[in-house]
Amino acid sequence: MDRPIHPDFQFYLDFKDQQLIQLYTDLRQFILELCPECNELLYHTHALTSVYCLSDKLSDAFCMLPIYTSHLNLGFNKGTLLSDPDQLLTGTGNLIRHIDVKEPGDYRNEKVKSLIFEAIEVAKNEMKKPSKIQGETISKIKR
Repeated sequence: MDRPIHPDFQFYLDFKDQQLIQLYTDLRQFILELCPECNELLYHTHALTSVYCLSDKLSDAFCMLPIYTSHLNLGFNKGTLLSDPDQLLTGTGNLIRHIDVKEPGDYRNEKVKSLIFEAIEVAKNEMKKPSKIQGETISKIKR
């Protein structure tokens, strides 16, 4: 499965450090392999962010990849609802939790895979109605 990075996103991604680009690209691929039917929503606000959801609505997201100036996170939109038995998630928000990503071993493991699958289930259970859109990349970036 190969879904190209959208040109709007790639434009800003190219300004990032090569190590961040490689981590982002690999982590994105990991998520798309686990949930190929998910949609990818792209934003450029305080961070360059790709959001993975089961519809075209941000509210139906299960995880996100915000890329900051010098680091990258694997964020879970409803992280406080996840069991997280290994206490991988950090953060103090009402819902969002994240994993700091410094190397592929931070996410390419069974513990993180389980968190992602649980996050997908939480998102499915909270969706108001099924989506007609699947496997699409949708840019919300204005250039």
